[in-house]
Amino acid sequence: MCATWPAVRHVDGHYLARPAAGAGEAAAGDHLQLGWAFWLVGHQLERGASPLADPYSFRPEASAPANLQGWLLGAPFWALERTWGPVWAYDLIVLLSVVAAGGLACWWLRALGLGRPAALAGGVAFALAPYVVGQRTGHLLGLISFLLPAVLLALERRRWAWAALALAAIPASGQLHLALGAIPLALGYSWARSGPRGLLRAAAAVLPAVVAGIVVQQAVVAGSIGSGRSFAQVERYSAELSDLVTRGVGSGVEELVFLGWLTPLLALAGLALTWTRDKGLTVVLAVAAVVPVLLALGANLPGYETLWRALPPLHATRVPERLLPVAALALAALVALALDRLVTISHKDGWWAAAGGAVVVAAIAVDLRVPVFGAVAPDRPSAAYASVRGAGRLLELPVIRPDIHYGSVYLAYARQSPRERPQGYSTTAPPAADRLARELRAISCGRAPVPPRLGVRFVAVHRAVYEQSGFFARSCPNDAEARLRADGWQLLARDGPISTWTR
Repeated sequence: MCATWPAVRHVDGHYLARPAAGAGEAAAGDHLQLGWAFWLVGHQLERGASPLADPYSFRPEASAPANLQGWLLGAPFWALERTWGPVWAYDLIVLLSVVAAGGLACWWLRALGLGRPAALAGGVAFALAPYVVGQRTGHLLGLISFLLPAVLLALERRRWAWAALALAAIPASGQLHLALGAIPLALGYSWARSGPRGLLRAAAAVLPAVVAGIVVQQAVVAGSIGSGRSFAQVERYSAELSDLVTRGVGSGVEELVFLGWLTPLLALAGLALTWTRDKGLTVVLAVAAVVPVLLALGANLPGYETLWRALPPLHATRVPERLLPVAALALAALVALALDRLVTISHKDGWWAAAGGAVVVAAIAVDLRVPVFGAVAPDRPSAAYASVRGAGRLLELPVIRPDIHYGSVYLAYARQSPRERPQGYSTTAPPAADRLARELRAISCGRAPVPPRLGVRFVAVHRAVYEQSGFFARSCPNDAEARLRADGWQLLARDGPISTWTR
């Protein structure tokens, strides 16, 4: 609740996501892309088809692009969606991801031998870490951050197979950048806790993650519009030193690298108090806390450009902050270690320790709080989409390039009439889809006809997307509809800002 407050007060019928205006339709955002990916898993399974494929987007330019973002959380979404509907199902996944992150972090810290108050404080610190919370507003990175403590818990319990599965799930979900931090974290932790023998076992456990990362990179990212990143894109997303101490979203959730004020101080105390007791673990946690924070500065860190160009895996990334969940977990662990050590030194136990832990937990929650969630306008049942029946591709106007988030609105309504569409929303779309979007852009303002070669039988005009994007002249929706009429298209239905056409 704390992570999503105050938006959670108005959650009924709305998405928990980054605040945005819908202008009468679903408000564009990455949460709609995730909702589509989650929904697609159950939809495909019900059809007896692969849940790892999207048979509708970027057709005919692509053949069933991969649906990596959906497979891990798609099954629970499927069950929730059948009972509560897609909007509530998505919101529950967001809320449960907070619980899973905090719960698994607490479980791991208890496995380390820490007391309940200290472990609870660490779990809260990780669950409420500002960057991770910000990523939960629409990015899968935040929702699956619970995999990091799950990996360390499995390693601590010597459950090597479970560690391998949890670690491999990170790159297999398309989170290659996070995997670059999770793999060395697993190796370093195994060395600190189990010595050379444990390191060898951990090396075997990380092998599936390495293989998964290579496969995803070569099969999905390479050759897509997501490959060949320029350093100018890295500069755009790089955090500044001031962002580390600024309690606010500012330029966006990627630059939300605020670490709190009390939390880093407690983490420093944890370093000092545990150094003589477990040097190996202290070193690993210190490195895991500091390195991702430094790398989050990206272009503002001297030498980062050289490192970015020289290290092949890093060269494919454009958001330097994506390693911060690793730092958030390390800081949370150091906070827990500090509190546990203070309880031991003070010789307080029972209700004294519980009361002190409750005060620290409350202080951490206040220290880390940054309101980033809003109650965002959802997609609602549309009579215009209900009128689209029978076979045939659907083209939505205005045409949006595949890596621009306004196209996510079309994914939300696609659930009401799933069919092949020339468009989609993905940063790993095929270059042919991007070229097609550029070619079709003129249709958005009635300056060109719908090409017959695409096999489009239906067209949907979304006036609210014109307004949300601000990319087009005010007359463009009317001009597009006038051109459709002139070209022989007939109006099927109009429902608010959405109209559908056929011929």
